[in-house]
Amino acid sequence: MPELPKWGHSMNLITLSGLSMAFGGQTVLSQVDFSIKEGEIVTIVGPNGSGKSSLLRAIIGAEQPVKGSVTQAKGLRIGYVPQKLHIDPTLPMTVRRFLDIPKRVGRKAAEAALADAGVETLGERPLTGLSGGQFQRVLLARALLSNPQLLILDEATQGLDQPGSAAFYQRIEQIREERGCAVLMVSHELHVVMAASDRVICLNGHVCCEGRPEHVASAPEYRALFGTGTGGALALYRHEHSHSHDETCEHDHDHSHEAAE
Repeated sequence: MPELPKWGHSMNLITLSGLSMAFGGQTVLSQVDFSIKEGEIVTIVGPNGSGKSSLLRAIIGAEQPVKGSVTQAKGLRIGYVPQKLHIDPTLPMTVRRFLDIPKRVGRKAAEAALADAGVETLGERPLTGLSGGQFQRVLLARALLSNPQLLILDEATQGLDQPGSAAFYQRIEQIREERGCAVLMVSHELHVVMAASDRVICLNGHVCCEGRPEHVASAPEYRALFGTGTGGALALYRHEHSHSHDETCEHDHDHSHEAAE
């Protein structure tokens, strides 16, 4: 297993500087600044209409900012898991054939990606026979085929129940530990995503607060958006690791990852 870098000394994979986005003359993001370092899991949370999807589109190059910049590390490999992907139910395609689009991949690479995503037995199954959770795992496997340095998940568990979502994000943590890739997740599922994160960025047209999950959950900016009943949202499972964090929220610097009840 690769040794994970210390956040304070690792390379920036993505750097956003003064990023502003607008659609139809309406500003949706203003002066967003943050970076993603090698090996860390970063989650973007925010209410509907807060600019989460616009931020992702800017990062992957699908939309251009009206101001500011997105800088990628040279040769950065990105794996992307979309929010949803429609497959024609009349299309007779197996999971293995799906992984060969748009270009054929080797058998070992496909098997390794499916195993890492937790669906190693589904290669010969038809896509149309998969459950929602299985299909999201297949999309994850497809994103892993490029051996990404940065894995981006856009509301990847939408439609799954809470146990399914928790299992998916625990798998993401395993992938980070085994492959050493950074992960950027965008979600509204505070109860599981924040617990899986090293750093959380609360977005509402701009960065409201940023820091370790337990600190963001207690920040007044976060509670103004999501209410005060989220104190137990981080307690689904304990998040343990040995690396250090840069702290950017001005709150109590308790280094425990046990969520406050």
